Amino acid sequence: MGNFIVWVVWLLAAASCLGSGVAVVSFQNPFYSALALIGNLSSLAVLYLLVSAEFVAAAQVLVYAGAVVVMFLFVIAYLGGEADAPWKGGPTWQTVAAIAAAGALLVEVVVAIGLKASGSLTHAAEIDAGFGSPEEIGRVFLTDHLLAFEITSIVLLIAAVGGVVLGAHARRDETTS
Repeated sequence: MGNFIVWVVWLLAAASCLGSGVAVVSFQNPFYSALALIGNLSSLAVLYLLVSAEFVAAAQVLVYAGAVVVMFLFVIAYLGGEADAPWKGGPTWQTVAAIAAAGALLVEVVVAIGLKASGSLTHAAEIDAGFGSPEEIGRVFLTDHLLAFEITSIVLLIAAVGGVVLGAHARRDETTS
């Protein structure tokens, strides 16, 4: 019975994650997209809880669903409502090409995982006692993935500064016209 409940929670969290992910990129209003992003990050936290990574789940909710989404909302509010019409006028050839490329990449990933796994997904994985602990996460971030961690922080900083610069240019153009 307990295994059944885990599967039901997993299916609900996975469906919520996929649905809110699609909502993030399909909503016209950027505020609704940010709210859908909170739903997406929260469902990911539930999935982390299912694999016994409690610290990662808490960090997911506090850091990403809390701080990063608040920063996104600040940038959206600073830019105003004029910068939120990417679908205006219907889809372009670039949009169709991007969707086709994303579909091809999804198929490639599914095939690669299927070929690599070759039946090993049916067996339960052995998880160390330290999996998901703050000590293990810190060790992995600061040793194995230090470069990716630092590049991600720089990209987020550049994105925030770029949003402020774009907002300042948009406001300056409004006052001169």
